[in-house]
Amino acid sequence: MADIIELLPDHVANQIAAGEVVQRPASVVKELLENAVDAGASTIKLIIKDGGKTLVQLIDDGTGMTTTDARLCFERHATSKIKKAEDLFSIKTKGFRGEALASIAAISQVRLRTKNEDDDVGTEIAIEGSEVKEQQAVAAEKGCSLAVKNLFYNIPARRNFLKSDNVEQKHIIDEFQRVALVHHQIRFEMYNNDTILFQLEPSNMRQRIVQIFGRNTNEKLVPVNESTEILKLNGFVFKPEFAKKSRQHQFFFVNDRFIKSSYMHHAVLSAFEGLLGPNMQPGYILHMEVPTESLDVNIHPTKTEVKFEDDHALYAIIRSALKHSLGQFNVVPALDFDRNQSLDVPVGSTPPESSPRIQVDPTFNPFDNRQKDPSWNALYDGIQEVEFAPSQEQLFEGQKTTTQVPSFQYKKKYIVTSNKSGLIVIHQARAHQRVLYESLTHQMKERSVPSQSLAFPICVPMNQEQLTIFEPHQNTLELMGFMFGKVDQEVLEVTAIHNSLSMDLVPTFLSDLLEKLANEPAKKEDHFTHFLAQIMSKYGAIRSGTTLHPATQTHLIDDLFSCAEPDRCPNGKPIFVALAEKMIQNKFTL
Repeated sequence: MADIIELLPDHVANQIAAGEVVQRPASVVKELLENAVDAGASTIKLIIKDGGKTLVQLIDDGTGMTTTDARLCFERHATSKIKKAEDLFSIKTKGFRGEALASIAAISQVRLRTKNEDDDVGTEIAIEGSEVKEQQAVAAEKGCSLAVKNLFYNIPARRNFLKSDNVEQKHIIDEFQRVALVHHQIRFEMYNNDTILFQLEPSNMRQRIVQIFGRNTNEKLVPVNESTEILKLNGFVFKPEFAKKSRQHQFFFVNDRFIKSSYMHHAVLSAFEGLLGPNMQPGYILHMEVPTESLDVNIHPTKTEVKFEDDHALYAIIRSALKHSLGQFNVVPALDFDRNQSLDVPVGSTPPESSPRIQVDPTFNPFDNRQKDPSWNALYDGIQEVEFAPSQEQLFEGQKTTTQVPSFQYKKKYIVTSNKSGLIVIHQARAHQRVLYESLTHQMKERSVPSQSLAFPICVPMNQEQLTIFEPHQNTLELMGFMFGKVDQEVLEVTAIHNSLSMDLVPTFLSDLLEKLANEPAKKEDHFTHFLAQIMSKYGAIRSGTTLHPATQTHLIDDLFSCAEPDRCPNGKPIFVALAEKMIQNKFTL
C-alpha cells in the first residue's frame, strides 16, 4: 500500500488555522489592535471600508519593526512575546501565539509598512495568500501601518458567509470598544468609509466610558473598587434602573484582556439579586487584576476564554464588592451633600404666641330651625341623571358602534363580552396592539401615514454605536411619520412623530428600538417595516389598568374582529379566550 499521509504546504496550513483565528473582519481588527497595544502605541488609528470586507487598515506609533522582523512576523508561530513554555504562565501581552498575522496573510492581500526607531528607513512588504509579492525600503514614520484588503478573496465560500456591511461594522465596533475601554490612556480614532466614527482622547476610565457610550451614561454609573491579595477589582456597574433586556454593556477584563466568563457573570447577577426586573440584564465594565501565574489564557486562539486558579474565591469577592457598591448607591443619593445646611433660625429670643380664645355657645343647635324632609326619596328630587365617563382621551373617537352585545371590564385588563357560542374574554392591551399593527402596516403600504409636527423638538441622547444602527433605518422611520433635525453621535433631534405615539414615550420607544436592532440579525426593509410596526403598536396601545368607557370597549371589539388575524397580537401571544356555553353549563351540572 502506498503512503497516503503528506505534510500540508504552509499556505494550506495557514488557511486552515485562519478558520479559527479569523472568522470575520472583526477578528482581523481585534488582532491588529492588540498588536498595536503590545507595541506600546500612544495613538492608534483604525480605518475600515465596506464593513471591513474591502479594507481594514491600522496605523500606530508603536515601536515598529526591523526589516528582518517585518518579514518574519508573517511566518507561523513567529512571536516576540514568549521564548519558552514557562512564559505562558507569566504573559502580560495581548498576543503570544504567533498565528494571527500568518493566518491573515493566508486569506487576504496584506501590505505592511513599518520602521523601527533605530533604523534610518522603513520596510514595505506586500503579501497575497501567504506569498510575498514585494519587499522594499521606504521612507516611513516610526510605528506600523498594516492594510488588509479583500478578506477571503481566495476562499469564496468563506466570503459568501459574511453578513451585510452594517452587521460586520457592528462587530468591528464591538472589538474596537473592548480594546479602547481598557486602554483609556491611548488615543484612538476609527473611520468607516472616510467618515469618523470615534475620536477618543486619552482619559481616565470613567471619561472613556462616557466618550464611547455618550454623555448621558455618566449619571448611570456606580463605581466599584476592591483590593485583596488575589484580586484587584475596579470599574463601574450601571444603576439597576438602567438595566436592559440585552447583554449589550457587559465587559469583563482580566489583566487588561477582554474575556467571556459565564461564571463571573453569574457573580454579577447574584449581586443584583432583588434589584432587577424579570429577564433584565445589568450593565458593567469591570477590570480584574490577578497574578499572572494564577491565570491560564492559552485555552482558545481568540484568547477570550480563560481559567482561574481559584475561581470560587474570585466569585465571592466580586459578588461582595458589587453588593457593597450598590448598597452605598442606595444610601448616598438620599443625602444631598450639595445642599446649604444653614437653617433659617432667628437670632433673638421670641416669646411664644398665645392661642386665640374661642367663645362657644353650648346651647346652639344648627338643625333646630331646619325644615325636615318628608322622605329619603325627596332628597333626590330634581336631580338629573348624569352619565359618568373616565377623564381619559377617547381612543376610538368618531367610530360607529356596530356591536350591540354588552361588555364590561374585568380588573381593568380584560373585556368580557359574548357571542352566540358563549363568552369571550379579551386582553385589551393585546387587542389594541393588533388593531394598531394592522393599521400601521396598511398605512405604510398605501403611503398614507398620519404624522404630527412637534412645536418643540424632542432630543434623544445618542452614542456612536446607536447612531451606526440608526442611520440605515432613518428613511424607513421617516416613511412611518417621523422627521429628524440634528442627527449626530450625541443627540437625535425628533421634529415629527406618528399620530399613534405619545410625545413622552418617544425617547423610550427609540431607545428600545435601537437596542432591539443591536441584538437582532440584519433586517431587509420590508421585514424592518413590520418589525417597526410591531414595536410602535406596543408603545401606542392602551395599557392594562386603563379604564375604558363601554362605547370604547365596543369600538375596540369591532376593530379587533375586523382584523385579518384577530386571535394573536403582533408578538404571537393570544388575544382572547372563548368560553363555550356548553362548557359553562357543565360547570353547574351536578
